[in-house]
Amino acid sequence: MLRACHLWNNKNSIDMIHRNMILLGLSCLLIAQVGWTQPKATGVPFEQHTTLQGTGFSQTQLDALTQYLETNLETTGLMILQDGKVLYEYGDVAEVSYLASCRKSVLAMLYGKHVESGTIRLDETLDELGIDDNDGLLPIEKTATVDHIITARSGVFHRPANGGYDEDNVLARGSVAPGEYWLYNNWDFNVAGHILKQKTGNSVYEELETQLAIPLGFQDWNIRKQKLTNRPSRSRYPAYHMYLSTRDMAKIGQLMLNGGEWNGEQLISEDWLEKITTTVTPTETVNERRGLPQDHPVQFSYSYMWWMVENMYGLPELEGAYSATGWGGQFITVIPKLNMVIAHKYAVPKLVSIGLAHGGVPDWKYWEMVHEFLKLEMTSAP
Repeated sequence: MLRACHLWNNKNSIDMIHRNMILLGLSCLLIAQVGWTQPKATGVPFEQHTTLQGTGFSQTQLDALTQYLETNLETTGLMILQDGKVLYEYGDVAEVSYLASCRKSVLAMLYGKHVESGTIRLDETLDELGIDDNDGLLPIEKTATVDHIITARSGVFHRPANGGYDEDNVLARGSVAPGEYWLYNNWDFNVAGHILKQKTGNSVYEELETQLAIPLGFQDWNIRKQKLTNRPSRSRYPAYHMYLSTRDMAKIGQLMLNGGEWNGEQLISEDWLEKITTTVTPTETVNERRGLPQDHPVQFSYSYMWWMVENMYGLPELEGAYSATGWGGQFITVIPKLNMVIAHKYAVPKLVSIGLAHGGVPDWKYWEMVHEFLKLEMTSAP
């Protein structure tokens, strides 16, 4: 009997140990999950417009925008700033999700201080930087400069590690000299991220945190949520994907609108921001690559990873506007004439991201929404 009791007690002890180990494992998983999902920065929110007087909009018109979004778009987050204050918001503006190609425009901003300090030279070539790829770059491709890379004019038609390879417009390798041909190819943009890391010793995400997230007071920033897409069999240069909230995207747009100044501190020089929002590739070339007629009502040119609005249904308010644009419905649009920033998100579900379901806000739908919204402002001003 004593032996049986002893064995039973041992079994109980073992079961208890197992239960405790499981509970400990679940606790660690929960802690890790909280650490993954919770923001690592607590920023200051934007002020809200307390009255619509003087904004050019009425509550009826903003309600009409809400109805338009609910009827026509799959928007998950939208924030509109005017004069640095929140004029309108829709959806979950705190949700952190995939930024798609808006990452490139953010990268252009991060280059500024390092170009101006001489850490990064725009005239340095790929050969001088020691940049090659798995199957080797051609001698002519190695003469491409950093400037060519960050304006998508490298002439290196190598497949990227991720998608974003414009097969309709790609030419034969080595067929053009760097600077002669504009091709929106993610290989260039991925290499641009590599160059930033190589020259500064910091990852793109570390630079994003120190240059933007902390000084701008991002409310939802977590560097652990940032992740690369790497497919070494295609290319040795990964895509540095970014994950931000709508309201933190709006802060990036507001910094651009402010000419790089934030709370009295010049975070990015005004000269650099002017450079990266000045046309490099003209509208005619962009239209040709995108298969659009030259009289299309929506016209863009391309600069240093920012899209310049050249015409938007003839709206004069959009003269001088520019935008970061990402697949699925990610936009940071700056409209200087209206002192306005529009940050728009579509949180891409997993099935949509892998092509098993349809969803998102295509570019034309977004710009149609902007057009309809600004028409309200034009017709309502007292």
